[in-house]
Amino acid sequence: MSQDDRGIDLETSLGYLLKETSSALRTAMEAVLRPLGMTVTHYSCLELLAQRPGLSNSELARGAFVTRQSMNVLLLSLERDGSVVRPAEAPVGKALPTRLTPLGRRRLAAATAAVRSVEVRMLAGLSADDRAAALRILRSMARSLSDAN
Repeated sequence: MSQDDRGIDLETSLGYLLKETSSALRTAMEAVLRPLGMTVTHYSCLELLAQRPGLSNSELARGAFVTRQSMNVLLLSLERDGSVVRPAEAPVGKALPTRLTPLGRRRLAAATAAVRSVEVRMLAGLSADDRAAALRILRSMARSLSDAN
């Protein structure tokens, strides 16, 4: 049997381990966000808006790794609950820039604390040097894959 016929060794595949880690991280984040009435996408949207006020639906969708349609549904829900505001008409072009409200900022603060606790737990076994190396390596991997597109 040739190397190609054997498939990928899941025990040593970095791609498989990254996917497994990503899944575990998402599950842990969903668990701490659920009591706050949020999903990971909901939290990601609020965090993006806090760091980059005025993003459009498309920009938020890209940043949260969801479709524009999914983000639009979420933004409508966030508008209804008072977490975000968007102008009735686009100031330029078609994009409606979205901003957090004071309620949205309070909800984000609670969610950020919850998510930070997950990240602290995930990194507990790593030294500061290990964390820095992991960041550098993961950024390099993401860049390599992005450059290939």
